[in-house]
Amino acid sequence: MELPDKATMLGSEFFPWTMAQTLAEIERRLAKGTFVQHAVINVAKLVQMRSNPGLRSAVNGCNIINVDGMGVVWGARFLGIPVPERVAGIDLFLALVAQATTTGRKIYLLGARPEVIERTVAVLREKHPSLPLAGYQHGYFWHDEVGVVKAIQNSGAELLFVAISSPKKEIFIHRWQKTLGVKFVMGVGGSFDVVAGVTRRAPLWLQKLGFEWLFRLLQEPRRMWKRYLVTNAIFAWLLIREKISKIKAVS
Repeated sequence: MELPDKATMLGSEFFPWTMAQTLAEIERRLAKGTFVQHAVINVAKLVQMRSNPGLRSAVNGCNIINVDGMGVVWGARFLGIPVPERVAGIDLFLALVAQATTTGRKIYLLGARPEVIERTVAVLREKHPSLPLAGYQHGYFWHDEVGVVKAIQNSGAELLFVAISSPKKEIFIHRWQKTLGVKFVMGVGGSFDVVAGVTRRAPLWLQKLGFEWLFRLLQEPRRMWKRYLVTNAIFAWLLIREKISKIKAVS
């Protein structure tokens, strides 16, 4: 399978792959025994990476980086980078959980509030009765970070999903990747909240139009307004500046 080469946009690297290509490549690497650190980029993270060298280093150091966010898909196309589709982190997470149920690879869930992680486990077990769950831990563990890393290492898990906000999750994964003892690790942001029913996803038609961010903003205006309104404006300006630079370079 020939995969498109890595691309670079606003200082961030990513792979312009489809969901099917991503799943196939992850499975190929797992079967080969190759460690995989996965990340996604969206508008907010791209803007954060501009002023946070630690986050930029953690994301760019990942083995597979997908585009999660129609803003980035459109922005990349505006700059002449062909991105076939958005690979939403939650959709990839759910697909990998289903895949693990088939292959028997054990998974570990880390993050979210205690009641949310408990509900997430219950929902996944209801959907997948043979869920190969090695263990789980809520996201309020910073007083015993080393202990949590050891618990993951001793669990026998092969896949680790980390539901902690950025940039904490990227930096945590980057710091401990060599001692976690897993073959695959992925930051999944607020995915557990969605699975647990705490947060609702936008209707599919709104997702396809690229306005899932607006749906989230309306649900949590106080928490999300800065992330979406301010970062979207900064992102638009960065795109225009990058486009002008490309035009000047050609002329």
